Amino acid sequence: MAAERFERHKQAWTPDEIQKLHTLAKKGMPLKAIAKALTRSEESVKTRAKADSLGITKLR
Repeated sequence: MAAERFERHKQAWTPDEIQKLHTLAKKGMPLKAIAKALTRSEESVKTRAKADSLGITKLR
């Protein structure tokens, strides 16, 4: 069995999740933390944030 990863491929974003994404992004939360909080891949979060013109802090 493969390691447990985010297996929610191409799931539609619920209004609730979008709301949460906006809230976390505005708090300046890093991408990795937002992805974990929403149980979505960083790629998915990044794409959605870009679609909504949200800036997300990158962890350096």
